[in-house]
Amino acid sequence: MASMLNNSEMHSLYQLVLGGAFFSALVLGYVLQKTNFCTMGAISDLILMGSATRLRQWLFAIAVSVLGFGLLHYFGLIKTQDVIYTAPKVLWLSTLLGSTMFGFGMVLASGCGGRNLIRIGSGSLRALVVMVLVGVFGQMTLRGVFGVVRVNTTDLVFFTLPTQQDLPSILAYFLGIDTSLIALLTAIVVFLCIMTYIAQDKDFFNMNNIQAGLFVGLAIIALWFVSGSLGYVEEDPNTLAQVYLATNTGRIEAASFVAPVSYTLDYLSFFSDSSKKLTIGVMLVLGMILGAFICAKVHGLMKWQGFNGLEDTANHLVGAACMGVGGVMAMGCTIGQGLSGISTLTLSAMIALGGFFLGAYLALRYLEKRI
Repeated sequence: MASMLNNSEMHSLYQLVLGGAFFSALVLGYVLQKTNFCTMGAISDLILMGSATRLRQWLFAIAVSVLGFGLLHYFGLIKTQDVIYTAPKVLWLSTLLGSTMFGFGMVLASGCGGRNLIRIGSGSLRALVVMVLVGVFGQMTLRGVFGVVRVNTTDLVFFTLPTQQDLPSILAYFLGIDTSLIALLTAIVVFLCIMTYIAQDKDFFNMNNIQAGLFVGLAIIALWFVSGSLGYVEEDPNTLAQVYLATNTGRIEAASFVAPVSYTLDYLSFFSDSSKKLTIGVMLVLGMILGAFICAKVHGLMKWQGFNGLEDTANHLVGAACMGVGGVMAMGCTIGQGLSGISTLTLSAMIALGGFFLGAYLALRYLEKRI
């Protein structure tokens, strides 16, 4: 968190923010590869096999990230009103339809955006095709033809709260108490509730599951800190306005893997354009792939993989399109809304979680009938 800086200092800080984001994503990619952490796998294991082990990994990561975000808020290290997810306007229809579409698509595509980036790092050509399509359809939904449809249809259905849409702000508004204090207390309560549920399975606490939940949660916290505290400049010397360095949205961002994939394709496509800058989103994508690659090489997990026939190809292409469109509509994937978003305890993230589960359930039942 910096006040007035000169241009040279701004450049150095910009590079530091990029480095922090890249290192956080590198760790995240390594851990996801090593522990087999997978949000789609968590849902499918629960529905098809009745196993909640990977769901508990996901919940553990949520608990850690919620507590960490609450601490960042309480100690004034992050301005929650500038977080990308906390705006008072709740685009509930776009979020619900988008997350359901994303949940459906991630099952067809054998994993969410994060999982497919991990597979790219271990040699999956199938995942590479999936993520290129996710980026293309994401771009079309951000600023292209689907974006026009989105803005003029589902985005028109919303409700606006008298305060930010995160749970601590809502409670503070109605109870008339300090927001930072209620944020910390709410985070502690959520953390304890989740950990109480997780502790019901005595076999859960092995090294693999602990590493999965703990380090994924810590990576989300680190990215909130990098974007919202380290990258915050109170007064840009060129505009005299506050700025969050290296963000695509101008707001505080964390891990997500739909829009950042689109930003990465855009950056690589127009690399010679001096106006195109490396951003946190681009570094997330590159860091995830490299982290997964390092883990795959160290642990002998490299394996070239392609499509398994016509129907498999069609499923993955349709799934990628659904994830690209749905991820933008929902303002995030199962990592974006399902970890980064829910760590802020926003209403949109809660709606999105329901949509992810619904979409995944429908896709799993669809595939069952195809067998």
